[in-house]
Amino acid sequence: MLDKPVQTAIQQDRDDLAAAIRLAAHFDFHEGICNHFSVQCEGAEERYLINSYGVHWSEMTAEKLLLIDGEGKVLEGDGEVEASARNIHISSHRANPRHKAIMHTHMPYATALAMLKGGRLLNAHQTACRYHGRIGYDDEFGGLAVTEDEGERIAAATKANQQIDVMFLANHGVVVSAASVAMAFDDLYYLERACRQQVLAMSTGLSLQIIADDVVEQTAIQIRRDSEKFAQQHFTALKRVIGMA
Repeated sequence: MLDKPVQTAIQQDRDDLAAAIRLAAHFDFHEGICNHFSVQCEGAEERYLINSYGVHWSEMTAEKLLLIDGEGKVLEGDGEVEASARNIHISSHRANPRHKAIMHTHMPYATALAMLKGGRLLNAHQTACRYHGRIGYDDEFGGLAVTEDEGERIAAATKANQQIDVMFLANHGVVVSAASVAMAFDDLYYLERACRQQVLAMSTGLSLQIIADDVVEQTAIQIRRDSEKFAQQHFTALKRVIGMA
């Protein structure tokens, strides 16, 4: 039996994950009832909270989340774990234990870059600099992640390079991971902003003005210095916007 502090932490994870899913709907990051967010629970190995397939993201609550084990078996909650959710998230959590929260979306602008041959997030705006050294690219589409092998293939880059927090999946979407729900959603939010800025700038037909490497590194350090504090403040503010603070 889990002790009270752990139970409280898991309830906080439930509340935060439900809010993140509702916020994803608010910002149009989701795609129908597809895509999926998860969080690894405190105090228990291989226990994950994840959204149930069939629940629209705008109606998600803490109680509607599923608790699953490392095999994808539902331990608590009513509903179904969609196959690609099970395969992508369990493999990704195992690949990097630092990643407590994992968010997979087909959000429009990030996915647009993933659809381009050799598509990359370029350091043409300061927002992009926050991801310096933290992005991986899977340039081969392997079909739907309905098999465990495909889930492991998607997670392979983050297993090989523990600095990767963002994966662009060719012809598919993105996976954003972090040490907390707040930090993962903060990165998800600003990733879509950075991708939107780049797509809009590219649409003019003019060349992008790329920031010098040394300035990119300096900017990344500046952003990351207080990233945890700012992510929590941002997430708390956003929860107030949707009435979940």
